[in-house]
Formats: sequence, structure tokens, C-alpha cells
Amino acid sequence: MKARRVVVTGMGAVSSAGLGAEPLWRAARDGKSCVGPLDVRQPYGGRIKISAQVRDFDIEALLGPKIAPFSDAFTAYALVAADEAMAQAGLDPDVRQGTRCAALLGTGVGGLRTIDDGIYNVYMANKRPDALTVPRLIPSAGPSQMSMRYGATGPCFAVASACSSGSQAIGLATQMIRAGMIDRAIVGGSEACATNGSMRAWESLRVLTPDFCRPFAKNRNGMVLGEGAAIFVLEAEEIALARGARPLAVLAGYGTNSDALDPVRPDAASASACMNMALEDAGLQPDDIDYVNAHGTATVMNDVNEADALNRTFGAWIDKLLVSSTKPVHGHALGAGGALELVISIMALRENIAPPNLNAEIQDPQCAIRLVGPEAVKLQMRAVLSNSFAFGGINASLIVTPFASA
Repeated sequence: MKARRVVVTGMGAVSSAGLGAEPLWRAARDGKSCVGPLDVRQPYGGRIKISAQVRDFDIEALLGPKIAPFSDAFTAYALVAADEAMAQAGLDPDVRQGTRCAALLGTGVGGLRTIDDGIYNVYMANKRPDALTVPRLIPSAGPSQMSMRYGATGPCFAVASACSSGSQAIGLATQMIRAGMIDRAIVGGSEACATNGSMRAWESLRVLTPDFCRPFAKNRNGMVLGEGAAIFVLEAEEIALARGARPLAVLAGYGTNSDALDPVRPDAASASACMNMALEDAGLQPDDIDYVNAHGTATVMNDVNEADALNRTFGAWIDKLLVSSTKPVHGHALGAGGALELVISIMALRENIAPPNLNAEIQDPQCAIRLVGPEAVKLQMRAVLSNSFAFGGINASLIVTPFASA
């Protein structure tokens, strides 16, 4: 049986840029940073006081009194983004999706806001935990709520692999559709991680910048924590076309592997192998890729490692390959990062625009790649690669190509 081609028919986002995929893309394309002052609910004594948070997000107003009590912010972000994706895909929210539709969600932690609030209430305020604490905090709350919302009775689960969670969930859904297990997936990543405890924990790792995220810059000093969600409707091409859908792009390639070496120190050879897997899966050569949306966290080891990996995979093509990290715009959204960056990658492909790499006034000579400068670059694109490289050495790469009828 020939593997089916997988197309993206809808996408939605919630991010520090606001509600919607379009605001996220505009911010990335225009180089408008959405990083701002940190706003947490408990007393905060940390040194890092900035984040790329989702702001002015009223869960009850957006989801209603029946769903809101069961929804941590990470679930709520996913549902709002999924509503946008379903609408763009032209799928009636009142029509149940049934057994041939999966609901998958990548998340690094799950209901971190619920966890943070609960710990504070129990240990500091001496209050009894809210009765719905457990249903809200579990990572499976997000995909299960999506399955209920759209009547998707096929496979339903969370993928928790740190910063590769969203990309792995999307890749798994792609493989399931290709294999004929399902026809459609509502899939992506979500994270609501800008909490008091989370910020202090990341600060302790000494990987957060107090001022600017500077991917691949000589003076980079860490990342900015971000949050949000991006959800996609993926479908088998023949299923999408039969109902008159207009695909946005083809999910052409997926690669994933593990360094199996170190909990926090990345490995260039393994990251390169992951990209090679995605290229082979897509049936493409290195010189078919015109733009890479890099993982690019602006931490010392990650950027050097990723640049090394890109050189290993792309060889002589590295001098012509445009690369940027959009994390200075939307922050590092952990389990949602790969999904948010896939929205940007698809829009870059569709509009033939490589978004800028902000704040890298002096590029690190150890990062020998062709960075997009502080302004977007117009470029005819044949294929775009998006990378996610996580703690634990878990790597994931996705490739999208333009849709054309086979």
C-alpha cells in the first residue's frame, strides 16, 4: 500500500502575539518582539522579570462556564487554537469527527498553572486543593478536551518530550495518517509555563536572559520563556480534496531520534541525523531546502550545536541556506515551541518570506550559518525545515512543501 500524502488544511494559534495564527506570523515576519514584563499570580522574588506570555486571556469568556472549570490555561490555549484550525479547515464544529480522527497534543508539563496554584494554596495559604485540580493538571487533559469538543473518537493522547513535544505529536499524527490508521488529526502543542515556580526553576538553570533573546549572537546570554498553543488539522490528501478543502501545505517529512548521551548537553551528530531522517522521509536533498526555522534558543551550547548540525547536514549548501530563530518574537514555548514555529514555517513557505533573526548584531563565528538579518528576506521557497531539539537529547524535525495536486 502506497503511503498517503498528508496535507495541512487548517491551523490556529494562541501566543504572546495574541489570538490567531495571523498575528503570530505578522509579529515574526515584521520582527516585532512580543516579550514583556513578567506577570505572575503569587509573590515573585526572581531575578528574571520578562517573558513572552499570553496576556488578557479570559478562559471562561472564551470557553464558557461548562468547559472552563476543567481547563488549565494549557488546555484552554489548545481549544481556542483548535477552534481556529477547524474553522479554517472548513469543518463544522457540530459534526462529530468519529473514529477516523485523532486528537493529539504535545506538552512539556501539562497543567503547570494548576500545579503552581495548588502548591501555593496547600503549603502557603493552608487551603484545601480545588476539587478539579487533577482533571485540570494532567497532560492528557488537553487532548481529551479536544476529542470531546469535536467528537474525535480515534486515538487520543499527550506527547511529553520537553521542547520536542509539539513537533513529535505532529510527526506521529502524520505517520498515523500515512499508514491508514486514521484519516484526520487535530494535533499540535500547548504550554502555559510562565508561572512563579517555573520561572524560578528555569532561572536556576542559568539559561534565561534578563534582557534580550539573541540567537546565534556572539553576546547571547539565554532564552526568554514563552507560552501558547498552535493546533493543526492534518488530513490524508484524498480525504481533504474529496470534501473540497484547500490545503495550506504538505507535511512532507518527519524525523526524530535521541542523542542518548546527556540530560542537558546536546549532540550535533544526532541533531544532524534527525534532519537527515526528515529529508529522507520527504524524498528531498539538502539543496531542496530554502529556509530553516531553527530551534535557536540563544543558549550557549544549543546554538553552537545546531549550527554544527546544520553544517553537517547541508554541507556546501549551507552558504545559500537561510536560517533564523523566531524565539526573540514569541519566546521559547517549550512543548508548544515546535507547533508555534510550524505555523511560522508554513506561512514563510506560503508567502515566500524568511522571517528575521533578531538581536544578533554580531554573529558568533562558531555559528557558521547564513542568518537572516534583522529584516525579513523575500525568497522563493520550495521547502522549509523546522527544528526542535529538547532536553534529554530528544530531537524532532519537520519539513513542509507547497501543495500541488499529485
